[in-house]
Amino acid sequence: MANGTDWKNTTVNTDWNKFAIRDGSQSDVDLSVSGGDQKTQYFFGGSLNKTKGIIQGNDLQRISARLNIKHQVSTKIHAGMNIGVSKTKVERVANDNEFTTPIQAIAQSPLSPAYNEDGTPNANTLYANFLLEDIYANYTSNLRRITGKVFAEFSFVKNLKFNSDLGYDVSSQTEDQYRGTLTPFMSTNGYGYNSNATSENYIWSNYFTLNKELGTSSLLNIVFGQEFNNSDRVFSSVTGTQFPSDDFQTISSAAEVTAGQGSNSRYNFLSYFSRASLNLQDKYFVKASIRRDGSSRFGTNQRYGVFPALSLGWIFSEETFLKNNSTISFLKLRASIGQLGNSEIGNFASKTLYNGVSYNKLSGIRLVQPGNNDLTWEKSKQLDLGLEFGLFKDRLFGEIDVYTKNTDGLLFSVPLPGSSGQTSINKNIGALESKGVEFVLNSKNIVSKNANWTTNFNLAKNTNKIKSLPNNNGDIINGENINRVGESISSFYLVDFAGADPNTGDALYYKKGNGSETTSDYSEAERVIAGNPQPNWIAGLTNEFSSNHFTLSFTFVGEWGASIYNGGGVYQSSSADFFDNQTRDQLNRWQKPGDITKVPQARLYGQNGTAQSSRYLEKAEFIRLRNIMLSYDIPSSVINKAKIQSAKLYISGVNLLTFTDYTGYDPEARADVSGYGFDSGVNFYSAPQAKTTSLGININF
Repeated sequence: MANGTDWKNTTVNTDWNKFAIRDGSQSDVDLSVSGGDQKTQYFFGGSLNKTKGIIQGNDLQRISARLNIKHQVSTKIHAGMNIGVSKTKVERVANDNEFTTPIQAIAQSPLSPAYNEDGTPNANTLYANFLLEDIYANYTSNLRRITGKVFAEFSFVKNLKFNSDLGYDVSSQTEDQYRGTLTPFMSTNGYGYNSNATSENYIWSNYFTLNKELGTSSLLNIVFGQEFNNSDRVFSSVTGTQFPSDDFQTISSAAEVTAGQGSNSRYNFLSYFSRASLNLQDKYFVKASIRRDGSSRFGTNQRYGVFPALSLGWIFSEETFLKNNSTISFLKLRASIGQLGNSEIGNFASKTLYNGVSYNKLSGIRLVQPGNNDLTWEKSKQLDLGLEFGLFKDRLFGEIDVYTKNTDGLLFSVPLPGSSGQTSINKNIGALESKGVEFVLNSKNIVSKNANWTTNFNLAKNTNKIKSLPNNNGDIINGENINRVGESISSFYLVDFAGADPNTGDALYYKKGNGSETTSDYSEAERVIAGNPQPNWIAGLTNEFSSNHFTLSFTFVGEWGASIYNGGGVYQSSSADFFDNQTRDQLNRWQKPGDITKVPQARLYGQNGTAQSSRYLEKAEFIRLRNIMLSYDIPSSVINKAKIQSAKLYISGVNLLTFTDYTGYDPEARADVSGYGFDSGVNFYSAPQAKTTSLGININF
């Protein structure tokens, strides 16, 4: 590991963090021009972004432009067009959970030098040195995208109009990878990979709008129409090996083309919708809507879903008994009930799919996905009750909301037994209940000619519980997670770790149903619900101060109740079971009889407490300074001489401070915490969020 250096006297003490994570940078230049007359209005904007990522080897460059035009063709017809073009180039590193990803370099021993004396990366490290990949390989993605919309509006009579909008989005992404002869695990003379993915989407919407005044301060609005959405994606790739030298990196130079893939995919949505809203005297509000949505992702038996909704509102403060109240300046009660649909399960999810295969150079087909003609929409019924209030001439303004959401027919990829020949099947299974309370309070603390201070505070408590599952409410377990009736979605399901035996240093685990009896035999301990990947409480606090052309604003956010599973802990917090660089808590390991500690005795290859357990589960609670900005509006007396309308200088920061007990990089680096998938809330050498400081100027002519 020491590569010939004097490790006993610590001549080398490599901090691999400094090689994997660097100071990044970002520059943005934006320019826009707008104008027009009574008949024609236009907008043109362009921007250039260059970003040097905080992970070594990650870089991005994007250039984009947008043009918007709206023209009054006649007294009854308006038409227009929006178009945007962009090109993005990304130089990136290996994915998470690959040996050559930079973040995994923290597992390397500090005894190993990062570079040899001749300046080349050291190949004699415990794991593959990612610097070899960084220097002798490249992975470049280029994304070219065009988005646009053409629209027209025709007014039949004073209160009735018809709109037709056609939106279009096409993108082409190419990826070019070359790994040279000196990259880790390279057994051939170079490896090349090229892919191309083209996506094409369009949405065509047609709808009528009726606006009708019903006396003084009363208005009826009705919308009804139809929308069609089509999406196509074509993908192809080719792989080659055995290149004459690293100077030839295109597939045409490969001596052998070893693999190739090709696929195409499509989905459609067809929707019919109607919405009516009624405003009576600016204090009574009624809104009703209904949609009928069809998706090609679902089975032929259950392709369409109907989703109605109704909402009511009443402004109490407009009633005569509160009209002139000196304390309550605004009071509104609102309620809504409706049904929502979710179709996010992937294309062809209901189809029985086959794929072509080759065996001994003979072609054939094999089943790759069992079909389900009854697969349909995941449906959620939600009830919301809310109260908005303003006090002391709206110096205090807030909202209180409570909601209940019941979801039936959850879209799941359900595991199948190995004897079936397939790994999973897409189904609608079970029911989920979510409840929440949300509170918002805005205050104008200081309002004066020379100074202002406002505060915004929000707090939300959200919980969910599985109400039913298939197969007689049987558990669905995968990895560290479980879906069980009565528990939160994707709860952590782990053996409960009990620390180290004071007499022997053995790892201890709690036995099932007994919080005091422990065992050193992992097989005697049974798994329990140990945590939840979703936070129970979320809060935010924003303050803004302004005085004498200066404005200071900052936002703190926080989360409580969530847990995070450190998937890399089995290697780095493992009682020295491996040669990996160990986390600092291992210094508190058991060393002699009588030691009281949570860290078992260090045993190389001893597997002393490295099994999957709550040992590697931590609270992901935090308070973070999400944003802070100080700006200065240059006085008009200074800028008017240069014919400038306004100019602002600013310095801002993102994620500058984080207060947490989590020992990893980032308490928010939790995989798949919002979906129903497995491995929710797991962190495995995941990259942290960047701390960003920005300087800028905004000028309007």
